[in-house]
Amino acid sequence: MSRIYIIPGLGADTRIYKNIDLHDHEVIPINWIEPGKADTLAMYAQKLIDQYNIKPDSIVIGNSLGGMLAVEIAKIVPMKKVILISSIKTSDEAPGYFSFFRNVPIQKLISGKLMTSMGPMIRPVFGGMAKGDARVFMEMLKGTSPVFIEWAMSAILAWKNDIIPPNTYHITGDKDLFFDYKKIKNATIVKGGTHIMIFDKAAEINKLLKPILYQQ
Repeated sequence: MSRIYIIPGLGADTRIYKNIDLHDHEVIPINWIEPGKADTLAMYAQKLIDQYNIKPDSIVIGNSLGGMLAVEIAKIVPMKKVILISSIKTSDEAPGYFSFFRNVPIQKLISGKLMTSMGPMIRPVFGGMAKGDARVFMEMLKGTSPVFIEWAMSAILAWKNDIIPPNTYHITGDKDLFFDYKKIKNATIVKGGTHIMIFDKAAEINKLLKPILYQQ
């Protein structure tokens, strides 16, 4: 049995992992804490380490933003394994629109409160979801702190990293509209996988995770 920390993505909580099979392990959900306005992702990762007493020689799994934070955590606390799902592990893998929004920060004109109410508009960009999964998606987005969303959007765009921790595993989809799989190196590609494939491609992801989790 391994100790596994699971980190959700932006606009989500750890219910995003509801279809992922981790029942043989000690699973520790990482829920968002309020960030400092000037926090970088690295600074926020340290806060999560302190808040959850994240221990060395554990496994950390991160989805989307959670994957970026998983990398930052592993740079501070040595992890047995780092697993990214629908995420990026270095800033070189970031999509081109990151540069656009850094130079033309129109996202700052959209309040976090407005973002949490835009579920019906942004849901199609994430990919198809079963009815029950879509309901959870909407609930998670509505329940996300507007302060956290505003901070996270800026911190993600400002992220600079070129260090890949040892024993990093990366799973991404070829239909992800947020992170282009063609820019991501050394990843396992899920055919038809969208940004929300952790929901609708969970069976395939579980098959990929099993040998990773049990490999010594």
